[in-house]
Amino acid sequence: MRRVVFLSTIVLITSMPLLESCGPIIISPLPQSPPPTWFYPGRIETVRYVYFPAYLIYYDLSKRNYLYLENNIWKRAAVLPVRYRSIDLRRSKFVRVKGYREDKINTYHRRKYPSSPRVSRTSRTIGKRN
Repeated sequence: MRRVVFLSTIVLITSMPLLESCGPIIISPLPQSPPPTWFYPGRIETVRYVYFPAYLIYYDLSKRNYLYLENNIWKRAAVLPVRYRSIDLRRSKFVRVKGYREDKINTYHRRKYPSSPRVSRTSRTIGKRN
């Protein structure tokens, strides 16, 4: 009996590094659906939104849709509009939005990025890439 417990302990200890490299563990309201291919955290995190600052795009992991700014209004869509189709999000820099679980991303964005030139009410280039 002691030998079985000892061998089980050895197997468990030696397999821990292998389990660590298996992939991401994400705590999300929809655990049955995997995250997009560009989101690969490598550790346990509670995250709802991912932000792509270069394109002013958020991705909602819980609702599995994108949020983007169009005519100073945040729009949700399962697929990005045509103007964003050339973007490779797997190679784009993104920021995990930690600690924000609300539905209205505009509240978070105004608080976190108050001086963002694309969100300015007087700007005519809202949502367009430079």
